[in-house]
Amino acid sequence: MFAVRARAAVTASTRSLWKARALSSTARVLSDERPKPPPPIDDSTSALDYKTSHRIPPPPLPEMDLPRSRTAEEAVTNILYNTPPPSLQPFKKHILNCLVQNEPGVLSRVSGILAGRGFNIDSLVVCRTEIRDLSRMSIVLSGQDGVVEQARRQLEDLVPVWAVLDYTETRTISRELLLVKVSILGPEYLEEQLLGGPSHEPRRSRAAAARNKQSKLKREMALALNFEHSGHGEPVPSSSPESQTPPPLTPSEALRMRHQHLQSIHTLSSQFGGRIVDVSENSVIVEMTGKTSRVEAFLSLVKPFGIIESARTGVMAMPRTPITMSLEDDEVSEDSGPVDASLLPPG
Repeated sequence: MFAVRARAAVTASTRSLWKARALSSTARVLSDERPKPPPPIDDSTSALDYKTSHRIPPPPLPEMDLPRSRTAEEAVTNILYNTPPPSLQPFKKHILNCLVQNEPGVLSRVSGILAGRGFNIDSLVVCRTEIRDLSRMSIVLSGQDGVVEQARRQLEDLVPVWAVLDYTETRTISRELLLVKVSILGPEYLEEQLLGGPSHEPRRSRAAAARNKQSKLKREMALALNFEHSGHGEPVPSSSPESQTPPPLTPSEALRMRHQHLQSIHTLSSQFGGRIVDVSENSVIVEMTGKTSRVEAFLSLVKPFGIIESARTGVMAMPRTPITMSLEDDEVSEDSGPVDASLLPPG
């Protein structure tokens, strides 16, 4: 009787042990099945794996030459020396957007390929993206479509480069940042401000001081000559251009000139969407963001005031998001016919 009870107890304990082991193994399996975050991008071979898995056959290269009739001299030269005529394809401005690995040496490799093909980079902007290991390059250059396409494919074959897109024929939003330091004393004192060091205080050189003494003597002689000729009614000879050196400003004159120029620069900056970010005694710094043509127009308008120095970031571009049209809008646009001018209000 006691032996039967002992066997039953051993069997129950064995079953409970197997159940506990099964539950622990099930929990281990469930814990292994939990989603894990993606591994970080450690090196540039990840870009190579990505391009290998998403490889799409590229379209054929655009034609390099426009069709034209050759002369007999060009045909003979081509046969004898195997020298084709120069390409007639026009040069266009291209915007290349590169997504590259954030590691040392990528910029030198990209710029080296473009320099090897004879491209002059108009602007290049590089910065990290929202992803830690990726950087974005915006490159602006001018060239023929076929040559730029060859360079784009060669850049895309680099190991640390993920993708290269050409935004030339794409509707994009492009912006450029400008910082320009403008004189508020006027263009007459610009050279003297450049001699004034970091404060841009108008400072006359020794040659300018000697010239000022000579011009003072010449002004006194001209005044005496004018007084002498005025009594006889004779015309007064014109003064030499060397005497046109701007005289030193009095404090009141400098204050009025600064206020007038500052007000004009502020109004001009507001018209272009810019703002004054720094004001000193003799100059101001204006910050402006806009298209390249708008930035150049603003620089040409503030140039008469006297530009001490300027800095531009280069073009940054992002493609526009297309807006999808609904079927109802298409039906309304198709049903609407020409508008009768007699039904419109006067004027």
